[in-house]
Amino acid sequence: MNRHLLLRRIAPIGAALALGGGAGAAIYAASTDSNHQTTVVASVPAQSASQTVASTTDSLTTLYKDTSPGVVDITVTTNGQSNGGQGGGSGQAEGSGFVVDTSGDIVTNAHVVDGSSSIKVRFQDGKTATATLVGTDDSTDIAVIKVNVDSSLLHPLSWGNSSNVLVGQSVAAIGSPFGLPESMTSGIISALNRTITAPNNFSISGALQTDAAINHGNSGGPLLNTSGQVIGVNAQIESDSGGNDGVGFAIPSDAAKSVANTLIAGGKVQHAYLGIRVGDAASSGAEVTSVVSGSPADKAGLKAGDVITAIDGNAVASADDLTAAVGAHKPGDSITVSLTRNGSTQKVTVTLGVRPS
Repeated sequence: MNRHLLLRRIAPIGAALALGGGAGAAIYAASTDSNHQTTVVASVPAQSASQTVASTTDSLTTLYKDTSPGVVDITVTTNGQSNGGQGGGSGQAEGSGFVVDTSGDIVTNAHVVDGSSSIKVRFQDGKTATATLVGTDDSTDIAVIKVNVDSSLLHPLSWGNSSNVLVGQSVAAIGSPFGLPESMTSGIISALNRTITAPNNFSISGALQTDAAINHGNSGGPLLNTSGQVIGVNAQIESDSGGNDGVGFAIPSDAAKSVANTLIAGGKVQHAYLGIRVGDAASSGAEVTSVVSGSPADKAGLKAGDVITAIDGNAVASADDLTAAVGAHKPGDSITVSLTRNGSTQKVTVTLGVRPS
């Protein structure tokens, strides 16, 4: 399976623009008794199929009506190599975004605006505006852009709590798949706590997996719960074809909101840094495959071959667990790393650094 970012390339301006699928920064990383049968006849009146369809349609229609005015189409002009392009030509790419306040701030993916020389935003009523880049954080693939428009055009969406999301709950995605703005699809949360790769090749933990159809052009659009709250920012799909195969990933809203608020406030986003590369251990834990020279891990004495089994006493069963555990800390925090080395158990204290760009 190949993992793709969801930016849509739409028009070459220079001959060297690389067109095609995803942006290149992504890593395509009640049993039954056979002898007895029981039939239960319910006395509750059954709801007709038409009533069920009407109820579902009404719910989705209301959700779309309430939230779609806050979703925007984003067209980015790029000069030179950007978004995984090759060569020095220029071109345009298309993604999505959503308004988060009445000051004109709009959240999208960092890979949507990567290398942009100009950014245009189209609202639901067809009006357009030029946007400026407020800031980006490649480690979470989140960016904020800003427009100076009449407040009547701004319909902010509310953030939801991604830590409360459950597998099986209904969700909807709105964006511009294949250049078709204001398109909504629906589905469910298929899985939680997936790890995906950011444009700078660091890991993003806690991603939401959904079967709601998302395609190129959905990048940066909202993944919504049935209350119309943003619980994720659509970012990637896993697909052999490059199109929707029912496996999409969204940046969790808890992380996206924190980053967006920091950028809007003029702050610099910083992430904790350990400085190792890891894989899943043969039994349980995260095995260190290499240690970055001069990193916090290197200074603390971690070595390739170590198997990390816990952070601050909390079990680490996999590389994803370790990524999430480190990501939950801030630069400067001290953590206790439990590990096994050559059959012996050790504990090492590491002071986390700032993740390099």
